[in-house]
Amino acid sequence: MRRDLPWRATRDPWAVLVSELMLQQTQVARVVPRWEAFLARFPSAQACAAAPASEVVRAWAGLGYNRRALNLHRSAQTVVDRHDSELPRDLEALLALPGVGPYTARAVLVFAFEQDLGLVDTNAGRFLARAAMGRTLARGEAQSVADGLVPEGHGWAWGQAVFDLGAMVCTRRGPSCRACPLRAHCAWANAGFPDPDPVVGSAGVSVPQSTFAGSDRQGRGRLVDALRRGPVSPTDLAAVMGWSDDPSRAHLVADRVVADGLAVRDEAAYRLA
Repeated sequence: MRRDLPWRATRDPWAVLVSELMLQQTQVARVVPRWEAFLARFPSAQACAAAPASEVVRAWAGLGYNRRALNLHRSAQTVVDRHDSELPRDLEALLALPGVGPYTARAVLVFAFEQDLGLVDTNAGRFLARAAMGRTLARGEAQSVADGLVPEGHGWAWGQAVFDLGAMVCTRRGPSCRACPLRAHCAWANAGFPDPDPVVGSAGVSVPQSTFAGSDRQGRGRLVDALRRGPVSPTDLAAVMGWSDDPSRAHLVADRVVADGLAVRDEAAYRLA
């Protein structure tokens, strides 16, 4: 098990939820220091819920996809208001939290509450498609297979092992099949590694993201970063977002940032919500 990942040592449900939301579409190396700093500032759902949303967004700096910060703040408020400040142990209740999807809800149940559930993310998805079945899997089937493979009473350890296998051995490109401890039991290997690779199009396995440079995502990120430092005048908006030659685009994207609840606007300036 990788012991350099600090969330491996915790069973605190809030800390697990924060780590899982931060790890969505963000590399581990970027998450580790920010996870530790975030929990130092917001050690509990109650502490997060009591803070203004703008402070949570500021603490999210460097992670991108800032709506995750807003969803985490809203989830914290829901946990305080509806669950006596304790994350629920129930799948449906977790799924009702803002920004918490099927994988994240199950990850909290596995890593915080040690329930025997299978996890389907990009690392686990490669293990399921290649080693477990040797073929591409649809979402529902992948979840069923994942649940059926968990050894009774060992959901936490199994989840960690599957993640490590996918991250370090059963990688997307150039998997280390000769060094794999499951080589003798791998369905894809035993079939002779036929093309196409089973991970192509399989459930949970991520696909390449669209180009970031010049995208609306980049402009959004620049705007939120600027708002962390202070208000932004509408006249400065296009320059702040990197589109000095396209102010109409800047205002359209900024309007979506406001609609998402990350910012507010009055006649004078945009500000963090």
